[in-house]
Amino acid sequence: MCSVSAAATAQAAKPPTVAGELKRLAAEGKLTPEAAAADRAIYDDAKATAAKLTGTRKLELGGVVKDLDGMAARGSFATPSRLPALFLTLQRNREYWASQPLLAGGARLSFPGSELVFQLYPGHGLQIQWLATFGKLNGYWTGGKRYDTRAGALLDEALPLATERAGGLAWEYLFPFDGQNPPWVSSLAQGTGLQAMARSATRLQRQADVFPIALRGLGIFETAPPAGVRVPADDGAHYLQYSGLPNLFIINGFVQSLVGLYDFAALTGDPTARALFDAGDVAARKEVPTFDTGAWSLYSRGSSQTESDLGYHKLLRDFLTQLCKRTATIQYCSAAQHFTQYLTVAPVLSVLPRTLTARKTGTLRFKLSKISRITVKVMRGTTVVATMAPGVLGRGTKTLTWTAPKKTGAYSMTVTATDLAGNTASATGEVTVKRRT
Repeated sequence: MCSVSAAATAQAAKPPTVAGELKRLAAEGKLTPEAAAADRAIYDDAKATAAKLTGTRKLELGGVVKDLDGMAARGSFATPSRLPALFLTLQRNREYWASQPLLAGGARLSFPGSELVFQLYPGHGLQIQWLATFGKLNGYWTGGKRYDTRAGALLDEALPLATERAGGLAWEYLFPFDGQNPPWVSSLAQGTGLQAMARSATRLQRQADVFPIALRGLGIFETAPPAGVRVPADDGAHYLQYSGLPNLFIINGFVQSLVGLYDFAALTGDPTARALFDAGDVAARKEVPTFDTGAWSLYSRGSSQTESDLGYHKLLRDFLTQLCKRTATIQYCSAAQHFTQYLTVAPVLSVLPRTLTARKTGTLRFKLSKISRITVKVMRGTTVVATMAPGVLGRGTKTLTWTAPKKTGAYSMTVTATDLAGNTASATGEVTVKRRT
């Protein structure tokens, strides 16, 4: 039989649960008994509903419950201001998956009577998409006074959902993403949010109630990951797109966070916001040119270096154009101009001569200037002897495996590349097949 102390130790070793954390917070006076009971009811209802569902509905609602359980177990409930967003997310998923139509991954929607944008992340249900939500608020600002009522309603929903974080406030993402455990934050979403909130508050004459909350949103830009997004870089600071991925530098998110900080500083007159922009500007002036390949743009550097897809290439160009308009900085203006030009320039190809042995597997090689969709034909005279379609390949020297035919002699290899903007080029080179020894 276990001793009392052993049993207590075993109990203490168990990870915290949602129910246990709500009870603890109420007992400590950090959550009212009524709020704790309401959140517990949402949780119990969601679990009971998930148990009755099947297929995709069960998977999605169950995924949200599982994510919430994981956050409780990791101690995330220690920040009570996080609970409103957590339990709103759970409640919305319970409402949706009980009866509403199935959705494609990435689908976005707003619930009746709400301006918040939710997005489906398969396996994790519907989650508040803060970048899309703040983009919507920016859209209302751009659209003019006829959207003022809706902009005010969105502000009223978003402001109370900020969480205490990094010595300030943050609008957090509450689901796992790219290896990050929730909650995590994004400089892209937060920078856009600060911009949108300051714009709307100014138009609606709500500076008194919005600015004090928005100003606290600067905390993540002053704080290192994982709580914040600030990484020292080039005598300044890089602001991470993902707080949980400190070695991944995504340029479009960084540039747009600077646009947001610039506008926020201009509208609020806040010196801290301006200093944060200046620190990012120092780093970005050196960083932006390193994302220009001479033929296309890079999406990321650091732990993963990849070229932009067409959407991200144009998005980066547009963000740089906005930063160029605000600062007239040559690095931003030149990069925006280059990235526009690259949309009309065909790939540059060269086929590297190869000598292969008959009936043996070898490699064919060619060089490619930018990410493109590739097709390859190998011919002997006018006869096609092989066709390969490796799909979309990134820039650099590419290698394809090919088993040479038994006939020796000269063959030609033609590589055709169509870049993501639709520009096409071809190059031909010689492949020699020699006799087996």
